[in-house]
Amino acid sequence: MQARSKGAAIEAVRPGSPAHKAGVAPGDAVLSVNGMPVSDEIDYLFHKAEADQDIEVGRNGKTHRLMLRGEDPGIELKPFRIKTCPNNCIFCFVRQLPHGLRRSLYVRDEDYRMSFLYGNYITMTNLGPSDKARIARQRLSPLYISVHSTNRAIRNKMLGNPSAPEIMKELASLKEQKIKMHVQIVLCPGMNDGGELKRTITDLYGLYPYLGSVSVVPVGLTAHRKTKLRPVEKEDAEKALQTVEAFQKRFRKKHGDPIVYGADELYIKAGRPLPPASDYGDFPQLENGVGGVSLFASSAKKMKLRADGNIEASFGEKAHIRLGPLQLERRYVTFTGVSFYPYLERFVEKLRKAGINIGVVPVENHFFGKSVTVTGLLTGRDVIRTLSEDSGTRDLLLIPDVALRHEADIFLDDLHFRDIGEALKIKAVVIKPTPEGILRGIAEGGI
Repeated sequence: MQARSKGAAIEAVRPGSPAHKAGVAPGDAVLSVNGMPVSDEIDYLFHKAEADQDIEVGRNGKTHRLMLRGEDPGIELKPFRIKTCPNNCIFCFVRQLPHGLRRSLYVRDEDYRMSFLYGNYITMTNLGPSDKARIARQRLSPLYISVHSTNRAIRNKMLGNPSAPEIMKELASLKEQKIKMHVQIVLCPGMNDGGELKRTITDLYGLYPYLGSVSVVPVGLTAHRKTKLRPVEKEDAEKALQTVEAFQKRFRKKHGDPIVYGADELYIKAGRPLPPASDYGDFPQLENGVGGVSLFASSAKKMKLRADGNIEASFGEKAHIRLGPLQLERRYVTFTGVSFYPYLERFVEKLRKAGINIGVVPVENHFFGKSVTVTGLLTGRDVIRTLSEDSGTRDLLLIPDVALRHEADIFLDDLHFRDIGEALKIKAVVIKPTPEGILRGIAEGGI
């Protein structure tokens, strides 16, 4: 017999939905679906898969039973409380943050549910028997896992956790349950590189085909770090890529799948051209900085521009954008991190040649330090500082959404994207950081 659940609190109910018509309201709690207890969003998603749902809702200590028809009842649950990390990783980015930021930035997430839902990386160091049983029972696959090294002594030193379990045993258990895994190795020179990197990839390969992918990512170090870690330099990046490419060649020959990938930043640090987008398959670790530059370049290459007083851009049959005289009279500007600037400038130059007045500015990261070069870690203040010299010379600022916390449209330093526009005396809009996103921002900027 299933234990009685305390339920999952309801945050919102979509107007006109089956739940709304049945009288379900924010503040109620979903106790069970089709007789199965619900404690969080994953339980709810797992048990509501059927077209009709027998839902128990709790309100003011009373239970109400409802029959809802339709695959989407229209219920949005409040976020569950996140399990936090028990480790003290030598490269932990949260521990490299300065004081004074919003509290949520200091939460060190280590929750297998967030890994399943959003692709967050976990170390598997805080999983209890009930967590492992639930992963198997509900088929929470794929999971995204930080391994770093399969040498237990090295890994535990990197995690700052002497009692961390043997990672290969944990991963082998997932393989037995047929749970797919995407793994990352944060490369720290002098610790898990060279022969240790080869050993780790070799060990992980034993998990194939439930090993979906392995990414090798250079350690990110801010100016506020207290550890003595050495950053990944050009020679380190080159050696790591040689290792990655040797395994790729072997795996492609045997499986038609490279399995292991180097992060875009490794290629940039090594001063080497990035692989074509076709080498990344379905981009299994795109959010981890693997393949994004190649995907952007591929989309830009496919873009077709036609100018006849207006400009028409197409990215295939379904994506067609038209810019009229009004848009072509306006002056646009966007920004990016230092590492991506050369690739974005190449695309923007193509737009300028077609008659679109647009500039792109590389923003140096003063907040975290110059070694942090990605767009997603820029602060609003650094954007204002960099673009202030250009203030008044543009009509529309295109802000890439990767620099913002999506739920609130704010930068890491709590500045709202509209605050940037007000400070620079320019209208600001948020765009997808893709060739199509840039053009849609120009076409639909609302000025």
